[in-house]
Formats: sequence, C-alpha cells, structure tokens
Amino acid sequence: MAKLKFRPLHDRVVVKRIDAEAKTKGGIIIPDTAKEKPQEGEIVAVGPGGRDENGKLIPIDIKAGDRVLFGKWSGTEVKIDGEELLIMKESDIMGVVA
Repeated sequence: MAKLKFRPLHDRVVVKRIDAEAKTKGGIIIPDTAKEKPQEGEIVAVGPGGRDENGKLIPIDIKAGDRVLFGKWSGTEVKIDGEELLIMKESDIMGVVA
C-alpha cells in the first residue's frame, strides 16, 4: 500500500476494512445489499500512543499491517485519497488475527 498522507494522533489507528466473502460455505452468493459490513480490517497507520496520568507515553501494541477484529459500530468512517477507511481508538480493537 502506498504511504498514507494521514497520521493519527494519540491512541488512534487507521483501519482498512477487509471485504467479507460474497459466498456462503454452501455456495449461496450474497448480494451487496444483504451483506453486513466486515468487522475485520488491516491497520494502515498508528498514532504514537496515549498518555498516563503523569504524562508518560504509553505505546500502542499493534503496528501497521496487522489484521484486527473490531466492534460492529467502532470507529468513524472517513475517505482519504479516495479510499474508505476507519479511524478508531486502540481500545475499540478486540484482537489481532494471526
């Protein structure tokens, strides 16, 4: 992926949704209107991290390129360079997919 012209602040990350399969295990094709938005994505950019009560920087545990799962209503949808992305806090991410 080309270098993103956006840098998130604090403990925020930029996520690109990974499209879900358009076919069920049984071979039924799901039309776009019936699909739910995927809850899996790839980290595109990461902020420097949050700060604790003393002002000490707490780095983020994930890095660009990680595949993650996040909540259905997590993040804010934005369009950067013609690409639809999500900006969310690190705490909205449920885990990293190995």
